[in-house]
Amino acid sequence: MFGFGASVRTQTPEFNQEKAWDFLLAQTDLGPRAPGTDGHYLARDLFVSTFRKYTDRVTEQEFTHTYPYENNAYNFANIIAEFGPESGERILLGAHWDTRPWADKEPDFRKRSQPITGANDGASGVAVLLELARVFHEQPPPIPVTIVLFDAEDMGKSNMLDEYAVGSRYYANQLESPEHYRYAVVVDMVGDADLRIPMEANSLRITPALTRHIWGIADSLGYDEFVDQAGDPIHDDHLMLYRHAGIPAVDIIDFHYPNRYQNFWHTLKDTPDKCSPRSLKIVGDVLVHLVYGNQPVLQGDRE
Repeated sequence: MFGFGASVRTQTPEFNQEKAWDFLLAQTDLGPRAPGTDGHYLARDLFVSTFRKYTDRVTEQEFTHTYPYENNAYNFANIIAEFGPESGERILLGAHWDTRPWADKEPDFRKRSQPITGANDGASGVAVLLELARVFHEQPPPIPVTIVLFDAEDMGKSNMLDEYAVGSRYYANQLESPEHYRYAVVVDMVGDADLRIPMEANSLRITPALTRHIWGIADSLGYDEFVDQAGDPIHDDHLMLYRHAGIPAVDIIDFHYPNRYQNFWHTLKDTPDKCSPRSLKIVGDVLVHLVYGNQPVLQGDRE
């Protein structure tokens, strides 16, 4: 259950959609950020240098992973940045930063071996969190916040779910004190110009009150893009945080990109022109109000 106790209210800072959009374009300008590519190495440097402008508490959590369908091990890094007070119960905000190495949903089967640009599937969630890092630097949050950019999320095969979300699983297994995290929110595929975000089904199962609290914030802001109904269950980084560290976690995701009748997900059409600065603003505003507003108090929702 959740209880909603007293909170520390501060003036809510402004999430700048143009700056978030610039962060999205800075990623896509590097090309695909699939593991082992130049774009992957350049993106890592971009994220570390950006975070270091906003906090001196930045960590690169390096690890390797070998996929059963690849010959060589890949080098990965989760990028961790901390904001606000150094002590106290923390919240975690996460997104994956790698992109899909193969456009396996591309209608033209001859192009399915090509890597995707990943404007929405990868860059959008990261863009929101980089802009939040800037916001946290300008006005430190009243509670401790950890931002994690997870690597190695999107190199799995459809019949091998354990090869997805490798970075978040590694992060969760390495946490020494997961009980210090109150909850986590993962943002993924939130840049769709045709934004529609239902309550992800696993999030409703894991932590229904927190999920409804977040969608309630969106409703209070007049953002009907957050839809008050259950969506599909998605295998994403939030499940790794819950299963391997017991952290209640919510996934904010618009999986039907752009809608149920057309698909840009894991195709070569996942490019910036299919995304919108306003969509980043909507999700960013909800997270800003979550961090600087009332904090839910968890009671008994940990594994």
